[in-house]
Amino acid sequence: MAFNEQSKTDLENFKSYILVEKNFSQHTAKAYCSDILGYLIWLGETPCEQVNFSKIREYLHFLQKFNYKKTTTARKIASLRTFYKYLFREKRVDNNPAENLISPKRPKSLPKFLSSDEVEEILSNINISSPAGYRNRAILELLWASGMRVSELSGLNFGNLNLENNEITVFGKGAKERIILITDRAKDYLQKYIDFARPLVAKGYTLEPITDITPVFINKTGYRLQTRMIRNVINEIVEKIELPKHVTPHMFRHSFATHLIENGADLRVVQELLGHASISNTQIYTHISLQHMKEVYEETHPRG
Repeated sequence: MAFNEQSKTDLENFKSYILVEKNFSQHTAKAYCSDILGYLIWLGETPCEQVNFSKIREYLHFLQKFNYKKTTTARKIASLRTFYKYLFREKRVDNNPAENLISPKRPKSLPKFLSSDEVEEILSNINISSPAGYRNRAILELLWASGMRVSELSGLNFGNLNLENNEITVFGKGAKERIILITDRAKDYLQKYIDFARPLVAKGYTLEPITDITPVFINKTGYRLQTRMIRNVINEIVEKIELPKHVTPHMFRHSFATHLIENGADLRVVQELLGHASISNTQIYTHISLQHMKEVYEETHPRG
């Protein structure tokens, strides 16, 4: 079923709104627009401004037949709220009919993390005899040492580096800038990658002179290394050592935060290093540490 032309315009403008004004990531914006597209198709020729709370409840009832996960349903509700909030701001509707929708409670799940030994096993099994292999070691050393997101690492330019002070500037969610710290070991691998391995990664290709906007990590053709390739690197190593875990780049971030908390780091410091907008997002790592503490206690106490 098609939807009306005004709805098409609303959707296009909504996408610009959440990308430019709300600073949503490309991934989140794509998901929200997909949700609203499905909603508009369901509405058909019914204009958005004629929808009331009952009509939206009818739509949510329609969605139940697809047995979506609670997290997906919650996101679709959030998409509707944001969409109508935008229409209200633009005076396309008199009120937000989605404002009072109640989202299903999302199941609480603790992020999975790697032990220090598991991280070291992964790092030590990277073949650094090739330029690309040395690059991969530098990448995973950085993920482990800094807790940065894989998208932040992929987006690093030379202008972001202040290796003299073991500092790197990254741009996180919503283009928020923060400074992260790295260990001497990670800095050493990064510096040697830049000095010796990087010029050889793109063999046969002429690299442009390094400026502040030149990407730090490149692929075999000299272009910026994408996040998918970093995931592939991790998958290959984990498969090689037969580690019984599904390891993702984000798991290095979880591991970084968890081990800082376990070793007594202040929660506010960890929040700043991770770039969390709210301290509540960081507090989940205290739960992980408590869970780990209980496991160690039960394994090691004589009467555990």
